[in-house]
Amino acid sequence: MTLEEVVKHVNGTVLTGEVSLTREVEYGFSSDLMSDVLTLLDDNILLITGLSNNQAVRTAEMSDIHQILFVRGKMPDKGMIQMAKEHGITLIATSYSMFRTSGILYNAGLPYIY
Repeated sequence: MTLEEVVKHVNGTVLTGEVSLTREVEYGFSSDLMSDVLTLLDDNILLITGLSNNQAVRTAEMSDIHQILFVRGKMPDKGMIQMAKEHGITLIATSYSMFRTSGILYNAGLPYIY
């Protein structure tokens, strides 16, 4: 599934990485616990989270995750957006809950990581 498709399915707003919307993601992973994210070994993951602080972007960068989808209307601050731009991480936001977002994307064909 491309990031452009993700945005359409969840009525999302692209905050950074507009040029990366054709990038394919292979798996979705939903968590607010960044320690759980650090256990992931696969590539091409869409991180779905409501954690909108620097820790989310730092964890994504350490885990080689290039796209984060913020749920529940959470919006990253300017510092997070700048950090994401520096590391080539696409940020997307939706007002949908994590459960609804995950369900929509799963039903649209995005598989879960485990």
